[in-house]
Amino acid sequence: MLRSIALGALLVLLLGLAYLVMRPFLAALAWAVILGFTSWPLYERLRARVPRHPGLAALLMTLALALAFMLPLLWLGVLLRNELTGALADAGARLAAGTWQLPEALARLPLLGGRLQDLLRELAQQPVSARLRSSPWNTQAAEQVFTLLGGAGRNAAKFGFALLTVLFVYRDGERGLRQVQAVLRHLIGQRVDAYLRAAADMTRGVLWGLLVTALVQGVFAGVGYWWAGLPAPVLLAALTALFALAPFGTPLVWVPAALWLFAQGHAAAGAGLMAWGLLVVSWVDNLVRPLVISGSTRVPFLLVVFGVLGGLGSFGLVGLFLGPVVLAVLLAVWREWLEESRLGDAAAPSATTAAGRASAAADAPGKA
Repeated sequence: MLRSIALGALLVLLLGLAYLVMRPFLAALAWAVILGFTSWPLYERLRARVPRHPGLAALLMTLALALAFMLPLLWLGVLLRNELTGALADAGARLAAGTWQLPEALARLPLLGGRLQDLLRELAQQPVSARLRSSPWNTQAAEQVFTLLGGAGRNAAKFGFALLTVLFVYRDGERGLRQVQAVLRHLIGQRVDAYLRAAADMTRGVLWGLLVTALVQGVFAGVGYWWAGLPAPVLLAALTALFALAPFGTPLVWVPAALWLFAQGHAAAGAGLMAWGLLVVSWVDNLVRPLVISGSTRVPFLLVVFGVLGGLGSFGLVGLFLGPVVLAVLLAVWREWLEESRLGDAAAPSATTAAGRASAAADAPGKA
């Protein structure tokens, strides 16, 4: 008895220390498992072409994943750099000439419109004074830029660890899964297969929900860009779909587009695009994604909504997968318990009826 207690305490201590060691890498590990699982069919096709070199297949698949993530970001960075350079040069020329006026709809805004117009006028007429007045804003802006750069650096490091981990997920994933299944079967029996199946189905459902939602948001946003008369609405729609892969990422496209319309004097088009993005494009994320996930996994719509939003709030971006998966496994446990309860209730009357028949059969010869 004492030995069992000591072993249990040692195990708890080791698990706690392991958690402290692995805590900085848990998000990267979770992303590696998600990426490896969702892209496993592609990896199997690649491995079939080089059956004698599984390590080479894992390396090639990892490089393909890295390019799939990095190339769109590089393309987007170059595109934004060119667009921002032109926009800043045009703004500087207009300020220097004193010809940049606020749209009438913005100039009439109470409290804000007059101050913005005065700031533009001061920037054009007295740039040194305006620069001195805006120095606190510059300091705050610099702090925000450094914060964003630090966050981007940490995310890049996590992405690097996730890619390193997914290499080993490809190479040793099947063996690791068998070991996990063996341990879980030893602990909770054969029912673990149903739980793992629920987690796998939910992960696939979240992936499809992510892709379908991004596509739908891109289409709706493209309609808004075309209606507002923006140049290259198809390109902006593609950018919106790309940003939609991140939760609440679409405003990073349609908000600057609407502000550009305001700056060009198209107040009605800018207000319309702002309303379209807020009421339609952004709400698609909260409706289409749970509907797709719920339809592909037999999980109630409301539970999927709670899983997606609660997971995001609790675990960050990786919670987009973890939240629904946790609730899906919990629902599988609940359904299994209900099924066992029904079978138990159905078996009890049958046993009672069988016992009664046996008793009647035993009494029949005596009565005869």
